[in-house]
Amino acid sequence: MMIARQGELRSNIKKYFDIAFNGEAIIVPRKKNQNVVIMSENEYKSLEKARRNAEYLAKLDESDRQLARGEIVVKTMEEIENMVK
Repeated sequence: MMIARQGELRSNIKKYFDIAFNGEAIIVPRKKNQNVVIMSENEYKSLEKARRNAEYLAKLDESDRQLARGEIVVKTMEEIENMVK
């Protein structure tokens, strides 16, 4: 991970975009700790996928806990079919 000040980034934006595209994230410090990170789209998509997977796994874990506690609802096939009408 690399750190680039705003002025340096503005002066050499292509250089930093190329660095980010090649897989290295760039932190741009800002006042009041409102920093930003520049990364490639592929890296961003990978992080988003990991976040969504973690959310999905958390839902599955909660479903398992509900099942273990007996918090289930039993429906007949007819009741299920009536739900979609």
